[in-house]
Amino acid sequence: MAIAIVLKLVHEIRKDLPRAGVPKLHFMLQEKLVAHGIKMGRDALYQVLGEHGYLLRYRRRKPYTTNSDHPYKKYPNLIREIKYLTHPGQLWVSDITYIRLREGFAYLSIVTDAYSHKIIGYCLHPTLHSDGPITALLQASKSKQGRSLIHHSDRGSQYCCSEYVKVLEHYEIQISMTEKGDPYENAIAERINGILKGDFLLDRTFASFTEASQTVDNAVEKYNHIRPHDSCDRLTPVQAHNQSGFLRKRWKTRSENELLTS
Repeated sequence: MAIAIVLKLVHEIRKDLPRAGVPKLHFMLQEKLVAHGIKMGRDALYQVLGEHGYLLRYRRRKPYTTNSDHPYKKYPNLIREIKYLTHPGQLWVSDITYIRLREGFAYLSIVTDAYSHKIIGYCLHPTLHSDGPITALLQASKSKQGRSLIHHSDRGSQYCCSEYVKVLEHYEIQISMTEKGDPYENAIAERINGILKGDFLLDRTFASFTEASQTVDNAVEKYNHIRPHDSCDRLTPVQAHNQSGFLRKRWKTRSENELLTS
């Protein structure tokens, strides 16, 4: 009986978070398990889900969307020495990933607040032109507060072009970019892409741009409001965005220098 209840609760969570893994499920199930008088550790949950075919298989695929071979000015990395953040609105991170369509691709530009991991601007665009990133940035700018703010991205032409830089300068946002091509230099943005594709099924092939756009809207909404983050003391991004002070990381980082990016 207890196993049937657990599987039912897992099924309910995965209606909104279809690729929630066991650690995330175990955390989200705690209150409901207590209400049903069920005690189940993480290892036991792994075993139950494995025996009933509920464990997930991941397909790793990393698209190439960055072209840093261009004549535009490239800016230095301003965040390398930042150990941790204390409130939202200190650092935004941006990245582009592609969404596969039945005929071709679409490109998703995302601006994320690095403190809360809340997506504050996004745009799905049919090309890799700077229009998509600029639209996402303008959306994010609506949430900018009067504090010192850094915008961090890779060195792709979309972020270095004069049109994008002008928007940053207009809103008095400092410009920071990766320097060595190491994904850890923009780890938060890379992680958000992976979550949206892995947890919210954006890695599948869509029949049309319209279908992809609607799915992206739904994924961002659920990501911001439903999914708890180990990097933000297991708060959802919306909850974390209303906090201040150091947010506890719920795992061991590789080194103290990875406090910001983990």
